Amino acid sequence: MTTPFPFTAVVGQDDLRLALLLNAVSPSVGGVLVRGEKGTAKSTAVRALTSLLPDVAVVPGCRFSCDPASPDPGCPDGPHEGGGGGASRPARMVELPVGASEDRLVGSLDIERALAEGVKAFEPGLLAAAHRGILYVDEVNLLHDHLVDLLLDAAAMGASYVEREGVSVRHAARFLLVGTMNPEEGELRPQLLDRFGLTVEVSASREPDQRVEVVRRRLAYDDDPAGFAARWADEEAAVRQRIVGARELLPSVRLGDGALRQIAATCAAFEVDGMRADIVMARTATALAAWAGRTDVLAEDVRQAALLALPHRRRRNPFDAPGLDEDKLDETLEEFSGDDDPDPDGDGGGPGGGGGRPQPDEGPAGDGADAARPAEREGEPAPGGAGEQSPVRAAEPFRAKVLSVPGIGEGVAGRRSRARTEHGRTTGARRPQGTLTKLHLAATVQAAAPHQRARGRSGRGLVVRRDDLRQATREGREGNLVLFVVDASGSMAARQRMSAVKGAVLSLLLDAYQRRDKVGLVTFRRSAADVALPPTSSVDAAAARLESLPTGGRTPLAAGLLKAHDVLRVERLRDPARRALVVVVTDGRATGGPEPVAQASRAARLFAADGVASVVVDCESGPVRLGLAGRLAGELGGTAVTLDELRADSIAGLVKDVQRRAA
Repeated sequence: MTTPFPFTAVVGQDDLRLALLLNAVSPSVGGVLVRGEKGTAKSTAVRALTSLLPDVAVVPGCRFSCDPASPDPGCPDGPHEGGGGGASRPARMVELPVGASEDRLVGSLDIERALAEGVKAFEPGLLAAAHRGILYVDEVNLLHDHLVDLLLDAAAMGASYVEREGVSVRHAARFLLVGTMNPEEGELRPQLLDRFGLTVEVSASREPDQRVEVVRRRLAYDDDPAGFAARWADEEAAVRQRIVGARELLPSVRLGDGALRQIAATCAAFEVDGMRADIVMARTATALAAWAGRTDVLAEDVRQAALLALPHRRRRNPFDAPGLDEDKLDETLEEFSGDDDPDPDGDGGGPGGGGGRPQPDEGPAGDGADAARPAEREGEPAPGGAGEQSPVRAAEPFRAKVLSVPGIGEGVAGRRSRARTEHGRTTGARRPQGTLTKLHLAATVQAAAPHQRARGRSGRGLVVRRDDLRQATREGREGNLVLFVVDASGSMAARQRMSAVKGAVLSLLLDAYQRRDKVGLVTFRRSAADVALPPTSSVDAAAARLESLPTGGRTPLAAGLLKAHDVLRVERLRDPARRALVVVVTDGRATGGPEPVAQASRAARLFAADGVASVVVDCESGPVRLGLAGRLAGELGGTAVTLDELRADSIAGLVKDVQRRAA
């Protein structure tokens, strides 16, 4: 087996190392989410942590790692006698692949034996293996929704439940959740994001000396892993001993009223949701004091705890950048830096005195920067060509009407279009192909019933054989590739009009985030089309490209459609199961290139021939309308909606839906 890379040999990433060590000292902190670009040693640091964790005492032979001092009374391998002798083993780090099945995560029951014999033959899953250890999810933002739901349940209850047709098994599942992710590939669901106690942002160092040291250590490890680990063994042993000492000191650490008031005031000032942030900050500050060898929590511990526990809890939508205004943090801590016995009259600036209440105009740095920008500057010509205008801000986003792909697909689980999935509404039954995962009980009984006499049934039990088992077929929702094709030509460049267009696309991007879609962005203007953003799960990256989108020039509609068609062709090779929805945002004019109208028509018919679902968002305005966008939608084989109809609460959209259903 390859020697693990020593934790103490990881260069830089001080915040990451500290966050992992604090969780080793106090697992109740709640885990770590590591965000960062690729190639920044995120996974290396996490995997190296296991060598620092103290051994775990377990009941011999228990597959669920019960503590011999206080075994789980409901353990499937129990009952165990409390206070008995135990064995010790190294702490585990269990990795959850993003493509794992539900049975692999929570475990599985032998349905055939359960039906025929009434025996709970249970095979534990990854949650059981991770109990009292670390559950590590690389690329956690790509984890399927149904696995996220199971993780949330286990993290909330400290137990895992496996239920199949009335047969259930429960076991303890308390683990340290550690996830790594690249934000460019999409964000986490808010519910899972809040379950991580701490979060850290990592990036590659720009200091040449530090980069040289990283390369030197990596090459040394590759040449002689065992020798490299031996070189760092003494430092690792010292860190391990420090963790043990901090754990022993932790119950003696005093969290005074003054520190608690600073924690509460900080969470209130930054307007985080709920009370979990306060609790996590308190546990983190206590662990920081224990790690430093102190028995009192200081203001510096509270400050460091806020920097680790609050940034990811301040996001209100996927387009908000995580972070914390450190000047505001320091002001809040200073304001509530009194002693542990606050003035009972509230004159010290506590919640009763109003001193710690954030003022209406306070906010993170940069919140008001866009609002303070003079409006007249948005329309100033930008360098780079006649008729080109600088980017304008998007209008306020709204709740968008649901756009979906017709028919039934078989893509990855999501929330947009109908699909045959592992989860959802049961629509029928079939013979299982491979391992049975979702039993259709009625179909199984119906298949076994005619053969009971031939099988010699004499008692009340049903004689079931493997050939009788039926897999439930289910219909749910899938995520799609939503490819935006945005007209950025001069005909769209009027400030108010382009602002509304950007607001509409931003609204659709928010909808795509909620429905777990991949998104891409193609723009066309002047004489060509560009892939502003290749298909990705990061809708905030698409929003950033949209915000900086310049406008001006002619309208090469055909070039935009052909570029989008080429993007879809490549994506079909990469992910053939994921269906696409093309959203063309234009007024329908075509003025770029020779025979622009004829070329655009031919390009549009390519989508119709391939059966690609499409929607044209008609941006034409004014009293006289040419209906060009509607004509384009017909050639694409799709539908056209106006900007007003795109709103979910639009009266015009509701009327149109009623008329379509009546027809």
